[in-house]
Amino acid sequence: MLNLRLIINIIIKYYTMAKLTREDALNYHKQGKPGKIEVVPTKPYSTQTDLSLAYSPGVAEPCLEIEKDPDTAYDYTAKGNLVAVISNGTAVLGLGDIGALAGKPVMEGKGLLFKIFAGIDVFDIEVNEKDPEKFIQAVKAISPTFGGINLEDIKAPECFEIETRLKEELDIPIMHDDQHGTAIISAAGLLNALEIVGKKIEEVKIVVNGAGAAANSCARLYICLGAKRENIVMVDSKGVICDTRSNLTDQKKEFATSRTDLKTLADAVYGSDVFLGLSVADVLSKEMVRTMAKDPIVFALANPNPEISYADAMDSRGDILFATGRSDYPNQINNVLGFPYIFRGALDVRSRTINEEMKVAAVRAIAELAKKPVPDVVNAAYNLSKLSFGRSYIIPKPLDPRLLTTVAPAVAKAAIDSGVARIQIEDWEAYKDKLRELMGSDNKMLRHFVEMARQSPKRVVFSEANLLNVLKAAELAKAEGVCHPILLGNEERIEKMAAENNIDLAGIEIVNLRHDREEERRTRYASLLTEKCGRDGMTLPDALEKMFERNYFGMMMVETGDADAMITGSYTNFTESINAAKQVIGIREGVHNIAAMHILNTKKGTFFMADTLFNRHPNTDVLVDIAKLANDAVKFFNHQPVMAMISYSNFGIDKTGSPASVHNVVKRLHAECPDMIVDGEMQVNIALNKKLRDEKYSFNKLAGRDVNTLVFPNLSSANTASKLLLEMGLADMIGPIQMGLNKPIHILDVESSVRDIVNMTIVAVLDAIVEDQKRNNKVGDLV
Repeated sequence: MLNLRLIINIIIKYYTMAKLTREDALNYHKQGKPGKIEVVPTKPYSTQTDLSLAYSPGVAEPCLEIEKDPDTAYDYTAKGNLVAVISNGTAVLGLGDIGALAGKPVMEGKGLLFKIFAGIDVFDIEVNEKDPEKFIQAVKAISPTFGGINLEDIKAPECFEIETRLKEELDIPIMHDDQHGTAIISAAGLLNALEIVGKKIEEVKIVVNGAGAAANSCARLYICLGAKRENIVMVDSKGVICDTRSNLTDQKKEFATSRTDLKTLADAVYGSDVFLGLSVADVLSKEMVRTMAKDPIVFALANPNPEISYADAMDSRGDILFATGRSDYPNQINNVLGFPYIFRGALDVRSRTINEEMKVAAVRAIAELAKKPVPDVVNAAYNLSKLSFGRSYIIPKPLDPRLLTTVAPAVAKAAIDSGVARIQIEDWEAYKDKLRELMGSDNKMLRHFVEMARQSPKRVVFSEANLLNVLKAAELAKAEGVCHPILLGNEERIEKMAAENNIDLAGIEIVNLRHDREEERRTRYASLLTEKCGRDGMTLPDALEKMFERNYFGMMMVETGDADAMITGSYTNFTESINAAKQVIGIREGVHNIAAMHILNTKKGTFFMADTLFNRHPNTDVLVDIAKLANDAVKFFNHQPVMAMISYSNFGIDKTGSPASVHNVVKRLHAECPDMIVDGEMQVNIALNKKLRDEKYSFNKLAGRDVNTLVFPNLSSANTASKLLLEMGLADMIGPIQMGLNKPIHILDVESSVRDIVNMTIVAVLDAIVEDQKRNNKVGDLV
């Protein structure tokens, strides 16, 4: 299982490679283990039994099964998730015919992208053969190894014959990505661009500059989507391809125009609606662009430098809609948006081919995704405030994690519907879950909570709505249907910030607690607070003054029932937030302290960690409360708590300091709460290694159980452990979740992202739902 945070770090490094030096690039490939990919065992291999099963004699059994039924190779081998990236190095990137071996770094890189984007394993195979027939025979001979074949960097026109023959003679998905990848992604961008400028594909005039493999594939796919062949003019280095020219290849003849008035690129571009460049840099001038029709669409895809520079294109005219193949400009037409997910969908239904229906399905899925709200993780990865569908965003970004669960299912379904799939998918939501799990981005618990919140959305106060991340989170939470946001702050400032960042505030309530119209409510809240805290020194004037503070006002909204929950702490000092919460909301009966928990979603399961925010150096009494609160909180989240009290030593070995304190906590918990499944003190490796723990300390009360809840001896250790796991890409995290207050007030980390805040909002809504259940004498845990 791959991890999304780790994936993003790798991808960001990949996409910034163009900005690095030659030495950086060489060192990247050479340092450590040379190259970029390796083979990793997927089965146990530590014992003689393991090795006997992996090879002789155990390996004979699956061999015999495959001999009887070749399709069982998908069950007993890696074939079903293995793609060959095959090249002869005759058309490598922008480098040309550099040979099979020199092209190997590119093929390894393609393998890396397959793996990190779609979890597909790759063998890169460099074939030192330029003769098409011999190349075809070599690929056919090794094809039984693979579930699919990605042809790469093979020059035209040989690539056409090679792909056509292999598709005809083999029964696995085969795609020459240089042709079809560019076609699929540019077609998705074209559909959206046409929608934005209000033109129809069957009416527009299209100029394709370049007549190689990608150009031909693009033109064919555009026609498949509705473009008229007579409206497409193709241009090569000699000028417009017309039927009066001699010595045209079959591929060029297919798009030769009968118009005799068009000779040059400038002639072809005049009055056209769309320019697609798949050629060389700087062949399209500003003057040519100015002769195009209203709202021209220009896709200048030559790499590394486009047919017209971004600066010149923007300067040519104000109504241009522009895209390139580069990541440093808007609207990057990038093949990585397609090939990993197309092969993923094809492999998952054991498709016999990649046909036109599957390509069109990929086009439409990619195009539709660009119209949906962009996740915060994508905006953050590109250091953008808010991407939204429009002239500067017609195509999803390569780092969008939704591509996998959008494109792969669309391709798989098209394969099934067109009759080329060997297996069927009945439950598409379960298939998407499987894809999320594959990439380490699945959190079934959180998705379940989202659905629960949507069924009973609550009124959530966002006390710091003047912060951009909080404002974005409120918008997203409302869009996802999990709550009814209430924003505290100056309405003019909030509305200005929303307008500047394209945030939709429609239907979101804004409360200006300092406005004169809120005087009656401030007075009412102050009176109630005085009644509650008068014996603790709170006077009415003090309380009235407090009502001009966001935390006190917002918490009084929750306390009085004017709201159901509150999110705070992104800006406010958390100590101030805690003190306000203790005064206004109060601590739950039966405990004397509050604490915080983080939920970690890892490839080894879900873990709960406490206390990760509030109690710096808890004494025995505080640790007992933290353990009790954690026990209840884990039950709240529908898990049976199996709790380890963590220290740096095990079971009385060190009788001083922190271990002694934790030892006494466990002793009290065993006496006061005999039903709690808890033990310690123990080191974290002992806690998590059930076999080692039970063998070494057979008396422990966790025997046979997997620990899912870790209570740390102090804030430093808990916070460090959680942040370490997060930053190393080993966990996705929800939190901090407050434990111990009477009502749902949740206090955030100062560095919380938009998604962090939305996740906490979901938790706050669930907290409020349980409060309703309690008032109605229903079960208090989530069910």
